[in-house]
Amino acid sequence: MLKHIQALGQALFLRVEAGFNILFGDRLNPLYCLGAISYWMFWIVVASGLYVYAFYETGVETTYASVEAMTHGQWYAGGVMRSLHRYASEAMVLTMGLHLLRHFVFDRYRGYRAFSWITGVVVLWLAFVSGVNGYMLPWDRLAQFVTTATAEWFDALPVFRGSLVRNFILPEAITDRFFSLLSFLHIGIPLALLVVLWVHTQRVPRARTSPPRPLMLASLAALLVLSLLKPAVSQGPAELNSVSPALDFDWFLLPAYPLIYSLSPLTLWWLVGSATLLFVALHWLPPKRRSRGASLQLTMHPGNRTVAAREGDTVLEAGLRHGVPLPYDCRNGGCGMCKCTLLNGTLDHGVYQAGALSDGERAQGRFLACTATALTDVEIEYEEGAAGRESARLHTARVEALERLAPDVMRIGLRLPDGERIAFVAGQFINIILDDGERRAYSFATPPAASSRIELHVRLLPGGRFTTHVFNVLKVGDAVHFEGPLGASAITDGVKPMIFVAGATGFAPVKSMLEYAFASGFKRPLLLYWGVRSKRDLYLPDLPRQWEQEHPNFRYVPVLSEPAPGDHWNGRTGLVHEAILADFPNLSGHEIYACGSMKMVEAARPAFIAHGLSEQSCFSDAFLPAATKG
Repeated sequence: MLKHIQALGQALFLRVEAGFNILFGDRLNPLYCLGAISYWMFWIVVASGLYVYAFYETGVETTYASVEAMTHGQWYAGGVMRSLHRYASEAMVLTMGLHLLRHFVFDRYRGYRAFSWITGVVVLWLAFVSGVNGYMLPWDRLAQFVTTATAEWFDALPVFRGSLVRNFILPEAITDRFFSLLSFLHIGIPLALLVVLWVHTQRVPRARTSPPRPLMLASLAALLVLSLLKPAVSQGPAELNSVSPALDFDWFLLPAYPLIYSLSPLTLWWLVGSATLLFVALHWLPPKRRSRGASLQLTMHPGNRTVAAREGDTVLEAGLRHGVPLPYDCRNGGCGMCKCTLLNGTLDHGVYQAGALSDGERAQGRFLACTATALTDVEIEYEEGAAGRESARLHTARVEALERLAPDVMRIGLRLPDGERIAFVAGQFINIILDDGERRAYSFATPPAASSRIELHVRLLPGGRFTTHVFNVLKVGDAVHFEGPLGASAITDGVKPMIFVAGATGFAPVKSMLEYAFASGFKRPLLLYWGVRSKRDLYLPDLPRQWEQEHPNFRYVPVLSEPAPGDHWNGRTGLVHEAILADFPNLSGHEIYACGSMKMVEAARPAFIAHGLSEQSCFSDAFLPAATKG
């Protein structure tokens, strides 16, 4: 049954969204920005409410008069602000409800999203409570009805037993303290709403909290026009000795109130309580997705970074959570901005607008990262230049130095033209651009600085097009074209010990991050495990030893997998991740950054997680030869 309801809801949303795409364009479709528009409405409510509150007086004899004086005495300001306050509140409830409904029909409320779903329900209820409280403040006929009905509703609960409504039988029972209490609630409830809204948003990677500026201005203009055409006004002063025969009702914020009398207060409590429990428990109810067990690994190019996907994660959410600069815009399968290419593995493409991804593109392996979920470990390629890459630029540098650090490792020093600098963060990389436009990714090997000099570590790969050129053709003075900086940093200061795992030339980004940590004064323990085949592959053997002498919080462990007889090696042997597991059987209190070959990362990551390391504390960059990508 639920599947049929969701399928019908999806079809309806897709049809309406397609029409809105024609009217507004996919970048300004308000149905793709419902959460952000709710935020914007909240801030309009706050701003207009502060203005109204400046003229509001809390007194039996002055409350109604102060609201009337503001509404009519300064209709061009106070009257507009009062109306804007009301209509923005209604719009916020409407957009929040649609936002919740969309996540329900597209089945985006289970698994790790359950927390966001539950907090979203709490936010919606707080918005209703705040709106109901707001209607009590003007102390007109509608305020009298809302206050009295609320008292009768609460009196149905055994804890009150009819004690509340007695306060509204005679006018003498209403004192100045009553309006002070209402004002206090109307400040406190929105503050609580804002806190829960902040918690709700923190679970969403790169959540959008403000809509595009054209939508902001258009929605504000529409509310202002509505405020001028149909201003919010009071409905006569409250008179507890009589009951108003007719009221101008608000069906956005007060939809449940007629049910207090058409059903009964206690029946309404059962309905509201049952609906709340149903919403909260909805993610546990069938039909549930089939659990896939352990988290899946997503390898993303360029950058060859491997990240973990939670249960139900879209490719976009998994990438953004780990700092991968995937392009995106609408996040709802409508614009096609997040289009990627599947290289290996299997995906569920999800539900999306037909115009965002054609059947021909899908047959070629293209998919939308915002709707697709991984069914197996996958390898994808994205176009990093498509969006969100303001910091990346095209550069031309000259080779300043070439130094062979090992038989198959070359250190390249590049220098930018005079006056040109490149600013990057530890863990980022550049794309070397070859003559035909192909790209090869290499990490910065020096700590972050706005510098004109770049250091790269290039390992010779058999048959490698660029690496062969570096070792056999490249010379000092040659021009090198590249774009960057690209990627994101994974290292931040904290308290957990951080273990760096470098495989071969994976030492380059690790070197950049460690030197950044030393320069920044990190106090947490820093450990480096450098895994190579033989002793000669430790191409900068003295540098980590120097770090050990200079920094008491740093420790270095080299590991050889196949030491040569001539190495005379007495240190650790075997696979580098196995050496770490032998030293740390329980990794729950650590963070790990693994950088090296795809084979190393694929073996290490699940082993670390199996020994207690959380997915959020496991960062990795996997190096993949360009030839394997086709």
